[in-house]
Amino acid sequence: MNIETTAKTESHAKHLASAWSNGQGVQPITELDPDISIDEAYQVQLHTINRYLQDGKRITGKKIGLTSKAVQEMLGVGEPDYGHLLDDMEVENKGTVPFNRVLQPKIEGELAFILKEDLVGPNVTSLDVLKATDLIVPAIEIVDSRIKDWKITLADTVADNASSGLYVLGETFKKPADLDIKQIGMALYKNGELQNTGVGAAALGDPAKCVAWLANKLANYGITLKAGEVILSGALSAMVEAKPGDHFYVKFAELGTVEVSFSE
Repeated sequence: MNIETTAKTESHAKHLASAWSNGQGVQPITELDPDISIDEAYQVQLHTINRYLQDGKRITGKKIGLTSKAVQEMLGVGEPDYGHLLDDMEVENKGTVPFNRVLQPKIEGELAFILKEDLVGPNVTSLDVLKATDLIVPAIEIVDSRIKDWKITLADTVADNASSGLYVLGETFKKPADLDIKQIGMALYKNGELQNTGVGAAALGDPAKCVAWLANKLANYGITLKAGEVILSGALSAMVEAKPGDHFYVKFAELGTVEVSFSE
């Protein structure tokens, strides 16, 4: 992991971390530092992750964000972003999340790739991803932002670990060869009411393409996708806000359901 720690990097990381100690969102990084580059924002993220590793946490995978063309256009960017998943971020299927574990949670339905081989960029292709994948699993990503009211630009969300929060994996596992991941349909329900639907192709046309992008992007930072890691490949529909007491389930064609609730 190639980390370039500067006083500015450390200051921005502490600013984001203060959201937890204060229990509320903080001012956007880009208001404090309007000239921050995307690469500098990734260095803030890596600094934070390295601090977590020093505290004994373990990386369990990565998440890919901004895979929707509509969201990319909204933020004025032409590619996705990524964040790290840690061992304390996983919530068991059908589990309940205490609302004090989150700040401003939103729910997304995604396909998760469980790797059986390392993926080392650059030049990784979608076919390489499928060959390196052991299982495809239905997933819920609970995205969250340390930035007040989600007033984020690309640099803000990158610095904030791509607005990562928690994640839930379903219990139905299938081999990539047994699925057409581009055509898998998904429906997201909140408190029993349908919120939206999506399909695998909503993630840059092919979720495997998103994972290939990630492997190649990570090569810039000396990071490899490792066998056994969970890769959340990107939302298949719009995110839905979560409040205390809410229950969500996401139903996937051929992959069953994945569920999560929030305490009052």
